[in-house]
Amino acid sequence: MLSMLSHIQQNFEQGLVSSDLSLCQRIFHGRGHAYSNLAHVNVDWFSPVLLITLYQPVEQAWLAQQVTELKTLFTECQSIQVQHRYQSYAPIEVVWGETITELVAVEQQLKFQLQLGKSQNTGLFLDMANGRNWLYQKAKDKNVLNLFAYTCAFSVAAIAGGAKQVVNIDMAKASLAKGRDNHKLNQQDLSRVKFEGVDIFKSFGRIKKYGPYDILVCDPPSFQKGSVNIERDYQKILRRIPQFMKPGAELMLCLNSPDLDESFLQAQVANSCPDCHYQGKIANPRVFKEAEQGKGLKVLLFSYLPAET
Repeated sequence: MLSMLSHIQQNFEQGLVSSDLSLCQRIFHGRGHAYSNLAHVNVDWFSPVLLITLYQPVEQAWLAQQVTELKTLFTECQSIQVQHRYQSYAPIEVVWGETITELVAVEQQLKFQLQLGKSQNTGLFLDMANGRNWLYQKAKDKNVLNLFAYTCAFSVAAIAGGAKQVVNIDMAKASLAKGRDNHKLNQQDLSRVKFEGVDIFKSFGRIKKYGPYDILVCDPPSFQKGSVNIERDYQKILRRIPQFMKPGAELMLCLNSPDLDESFLQAQVANSCPDCHYQGKIANPRVFKEAEQGKGLKVLLFSYLPAET
């Protein structure tokens, strides 16, 4: 099995990752199947932690080699941890250095609290960095609806960009509590932020109450047992756009299923809200190489332009 070190060095040399190691970022993306025999490995940098995520078991000798090489490249590193995503509850183990379970990640001058080892996800999805930057650029004086808000990273970016209001909707109240903490961490005005811990599909009236909205961010999970099957459920959200959004509103619609491509989302929009017009897409950070286009995160932009009556 190959070493990742040469690929990571190339990523730095080609500018696919930043040399500013104060910033969090993915430094190696094997899950895109662009690197032979390394499709089961990702590596993320959350200063001062390197997090290796494994999607299948590996030989201990190979892992030890990667740890040794990463230590030489990242002299600022204080802890190297491995997450075993192929195991129940995706446990994390410290394989070198300090046991660090809580840290603050920095992205585009914004700060986010992360937890390692408490759940499958850290609290920040790095592939969505360009989407957060887009929202930061667009948000000034806007009323923003953030569906499936998780820990409210989009909301933090929107408020930093001058949003008039952001309404965060997620049924996981614990995640929204972390989102509130993220706003506090960035010393943001919480009077401009709403946190609604409700089931989106049962709470359309609650959502409409804070509207109409200028911007919609919809970043749903592909599947959550008992609550979300996005292949079935995306249309339920799209049909509500005329109730939620102002004419001329901008929509960021996301899809993170390897089994559904852009054409699925385009068709869903065309069938469920034909007054939404495609404006383009947001590319993923360049380090997220995909051997087959359409397997990774898809972020499409639309404008809601209802015909005049």
